Amino acid sequence: MTPCDIQGERLQLLPERAAWWPGGGVVFIADFHLGKAASFRRSGIPVSEATTDENLQRLGDALDKTGAAKLVILGDFLHSRDGRSAETFARFRRWRSSRALLSITLVRGNHDDRAGDPPSDWGIECVDPGTGLGPFGLVHEPAPVRGGYALAGHIHPAVRLTETGRQSLRLPCFWFGARVGVLPAFGAFTGSAVVRPKRGDQVFVIAEREVIALASSTNTVRR
Repeated sequence: MTPCDIQGERLQLLPERAAWWPGGGVVFIADFHLGKAASFRRSGIPVSEATTDENLQRLGDALDKTGAAKLVILGDFLHSRDGRSAETFARFRRWRSSRALLSITLVRGNHDDRAGDPPSDWGIECVDPGTGLGPFGLVHEPAPVRGGYALAGHIHPAVRLTETGRQSLRLPCFWFGARVGVLPAFGAFTGSAVVRPKRGDQVFVIAEREVIALASSTNTVRR
């Protein structure tokens, strides 16, 4: 885990693409996009069925590593109505039944608005963007909130690291600005968008099984 101090609170950033808030006992993720692969298969595009199991395994690893009692999903948990396949939902239902005591809150995102809320028997509390949790305002699309520091997803942030010789590497990242923090997309079957942090922003890239801080306003790794 890699520490990041926000609003007087410490977040621990995990290579599983999750943020752990020990002070609240909460793991935050964003952009799970459950059912995205199923949606592509329904459109005739051959996509592996293993992505859901991979995502659920990684989520379980993050929860086991932290011992979190609560999971907060910062939007886009479900991908689309076409992705609401019986097989995909059965996989999540089995995973959920094995963690029946875990509290889960979903902050509705733009994909959730179209896909609809998850089934009620999954025991997921669905709330609108702007809901507060301690010092944080929970949103999906990155924007400041009143009375708190916004935690968001939506843009699937990444940065491009450039080496001498102009070789480059694009890596998912956590991006924390003055008033808004953006988590990387949790889902394995998602794209990413290269972001341009401002001076003073905190940026942490995920490189294999490590979360590494970047020097402010550069593409230099800071260890």
